[in-house]
Amino acid sequence: MPIINRIAAFHDEMTAWRRDLHAHPEIGLLEHRTSALIAERLRGFGVDEVITGLAGTGVVGVIRGRREGAAIGLRADIDALPIEEATGAAYASGTPGVMHACGHDGHTAMLLGAARHLAETRGFAGTVYVIFQPAEENAGGARIMIEDGLFERCPMSHVFGLHNWPSLPAGTIAWREGPVMAAVGVIDITITGRGAHGAKPQEGVDPILAAAHVVTALQSLVSRGLDPMQSGVVTIGAIHAGVAENVIPESVAMRGTARWFAPEVGDGLEAGVRRIATGVAAGLGASADVRFERTYPITVNEAASTGLARRAAAGVVGERRVIELAAPSMGAEDFAYMLQRCPGSYVMLGSGRSDHDPGLHHPGFDFNDEVLPVGASYWAGLVETLLGECA
Repeated sequence: MPIINRIAAFHDEMTAWRRDLHAHPEIGLLEHRTSALIAERLRGFGVDEVITGLAGTGVVGVIRGRREGAAIGLRADIDALPIEEATGAAYASGTPGVMHACGHDGHTAMLLGAARHLAETRGFAGTVYVIFQPAEENAGGARIMIEDGLFERCPMSHVFGLHNWPSLPAGTIAWREGPVMAAVGVIDITITGRGAHGAKPQEGVDPILAAAHVVTALQSLVSRGLDPMQSGVVTIGAIHAGVAENVIPESVAMRGTARWFAPEVGDGLEAGVRRIATGVAAGLGASADVRFERTYPITVNEAASTGLARRAAAGVVGERRVIELAAPSMGAEDFAYMLQRCPGSYVMLGSGRSDHDPGLHHPGFDFNDEVLPVGASYWAGLVETLLGECA
């Protein structure tokens, strides 16, 4: 099954939906306009039921086939990022400091397109839940939807996710069994010294100097503390200290991220961050308070579900354009929470226009509307691959 003709016929409408969402981005758990628009569209498509309020702004559309059968879930994330847009597009964000820099506007439009087609045709046996999830970027909306009863209200045998991937050619679909996205630890370190005049450093304990040594020493956790055959990341992305050039401040706040695939690596990174930060700071006469919060778990694709995803992808884009990912990504994804509760798979939809496209989370990123019918057809094909056999 190549791109579905009916879906191709409303490509322009999907583009209009996507660009409207792009122009009106909303941060996680505040996607009130977005969720209202999704619910309105789903009701207009004639889905059997629209569930709202999961995780506050989450929406689930329920579409029943011609006969009874199994149930599956298809998930799209709907939130935007706290980034100032720099695309210059006519439909650029109208909200200062907020933009769809990860393509969730496209994910939403593709799943809406699939929902429209499935509600019109119902060429399957069973039930499809189209899950529009808030707060993927910042608050673990998948976890909150689960805590609010997603799987109790919408019992399903499999759940599937998809993300656009601008580093892959448009119209390709990439898959991987096992770990596909990393687990995450959020690092918060406060180093406290003793403030002094910048011209009299001997009267103080410089927390900036201690912080600089901590950042350097943390790099040894991966380069010298990790088995070279395993993968891990420790990055300090923010340091805040002081207000004047001639004042040694009292403290420094540092914030960073750790990533891993193997649980023992996560354990080692957490222990190492605590050991290095406290030890290095103490060696320089300061103290360090360390918080290491584990947030998103490893995203793990179940083998049988990934096989179904591959079959559906090949039916849309052809075998040659279905690619196995050479390695998992150190990016993270809260769809991992859903995969902990239900077998499923998460694939990447190539959306690249050229080798010079801005990447995800870049202020110049803009979703490639040309792949909208590809993604929507993949969703429909997945339903017909898994549930069509029962029809």
